[in-house]
Amino acid sequence: MAKHEFGIIESFEENKWYSHYEPEKYNCISVNGYLIEELIAMYNEELKAIKTYFQVTTQPAAGLDYCGVTIIPPESLIEFRDVITKANNCFKSKEFQLLIEKITEAIKENKYFIHYGI
Repeated sequence: MAKHEFGIIESFEENKWYSHYEPEKYNCISVNGYLIEELIAMYNEELKAIKTYFQVTTQPAAGLDYCGVTIIPPESLIEFRDVITKANNCFKSKEFQLLIEKITEAIKENKYFIHYGI
């Protein structure tokens, strides 16, 4: 079963390539790939409106890199949490609930968020 990993970058480095798979380093939580597929299918336009980066801040992007590494800056986390909350209202998923809690923690600490796709 494919999983996506989400975590908080405690000490963000500008222009660093976050291309290595290190979920333990960022205390990541896992979300089932099926849930992320449904999230993208239902809320793709909203996700594409969220400012992100793919692997490094010199590669601006929007939304999640399904198969790669996405960096979500602090200023985008409220929008991201809002989309996950909408999805959770539909799916009532424990995994989405844990993701909402993890995003909220990053917002409170003004930290960058990392996503490892499948």
